[in-house]
Amino acid sequence: MPVDMKKKNQTVSDQENGRKQGFHLMAKPVGPRCNLRCAYCFYREKETFFPEHRDFFMPDEVLEAYVREYIGSQPGPAVVFDWQGGEPALAGLDFFERALDYQKKYQAGKQIRNTLQTNGTLLDEAWCAFLSRNNFLVGLSLDGPEKIHDVYRVNHDGRPTGARVLQALKLLRRHRVEVNVLATVNRESAQHPLEVYRFFKEHSVQFIQFIPVVEREPDFEAGKLGIALAAPPSLTCQGTSTAATPWSVQPEQYGEFLIAIFNEWIRKDVGSVFVMNFEWSLGAWAKVAPGVCYLAPRCGQSLILEHNGDIFPCDHFMYPDYRLGNILDGGLRKMAESERQMTFSASKETGLPGYCRACDFLFACRGGCPKHRFIQSPDGEPGLNYLCAGFKKLYHAMNPSMRQMVDLINRGLPVRKIMEAEYRPGDRR
Repeated sequence: MPVDMKKKNQTVSDQENGRKQGFHLMAKPVGPRCNLRCAYCFYREKETFFPEHRDFFMPDEVLEAYVREYIGSQPGPAVVFDWQGGEPALAGLDFFERALDYQKKYQAGKQIRNTLQTNGTLLDEAWCAFLSRNNFLVGLSLDGPEKIHDVYRVNHDGRPTGARVLQALKLLRRHRVEVNVLATVNRESAQHPLEVYRFFKEHSVQFIQFIPVVEREPDFEAGKLGIALAAPPSLTCQGTSTAATPWSVQPEQYGEFLIAIFNEWIRKDVGSVFVMNFEWSLGAWAKVAPGVCYLAPRCGQSLILEHNGDIFPCDHFMYPDYRLGNILDGGLRKMAESERQMTFSASKETGLPGYCRACDFLFACRGGCPKHRFIQSPDGEPGLNYLCAGFKKLYHAMNPSMRQMVDLINRGLPVRKIMEAEYRPGDRR
């Protein structure tokens, strides 16, 4: 089961054939509002775009419209509601009780599933009982042991939060809530790959996603927008700074972090610990459609709904110039299939530099997230992913094992057999 709460994107062939596909709409019930002040957060500053709002709570009319429109727009039998932030738990249990009531009202025979992506610090017995009773999947933000987690993840007073998050993990477990961990890889945590990974194993975390922290220092356009971090490359002016922030993971550092974990995982944990970064990579080697947007050929099928009903094409492109409309105006599917949205989606593929198109591992990374494409290729072409060097290093290191696991799959054998000596990369049978 993917840790990232987003549905996989349409394939290029589906788009070209005009098939009616589902899309994902992730909701932010309190917008960018959060009870923490994590140093590396890219979304907190979006409060600037709502000067007229103080509490950021999603009005009931927006909530009902979201549930009705979203269920009605999905062609398939199942609909996944993802609740994110900011910190969605700030909306309170009453809000989520109403959301479930609306889901029952408009269900129309479809299967409904809910997920909550949370920092965990507000979860108590009542919250965990609710999440358990209603079969929520929880994505818990936890960067590793307290000394690593607490470097950047602090509350408004600058106090650490790691102990509280670990307490939430134990409480969720006690209530038998399904939990996945979302761990950022930042400049600090990237220095301790095995310590982080073994910490998660010690706490019996079965599903983990490692998310790179990549943000840029403010540029001219950021100043105009009144925000503290540079906007995505397509919004910035030519010649603006591409300097990464001090907390951003360095490209090769990210690759080395994942390689260290992969080398332990491939020897000991295949089939028992699911590191989604590796699971998605195996899918790419096996020629299976990607399970996450940034590894798809095109993006744009994972939209977001802000607390006021505004809809944007992506969590990383929540800027005024990208607004698609408002849920209260109706026509959700029309927004998702608009020419503007399709152009946004296609640009991930059409904007690839030649360096990417000639790469042996394009099938695996697809150029990565457009937000991170702000450096030049070795031949001076713009649009290369900041993490490219790390991705290449990782994919080169994983390639022998991935090929062997695909061979096991093709032979009808479980991939965990790769942990046996006869199947280990480099060994000859």
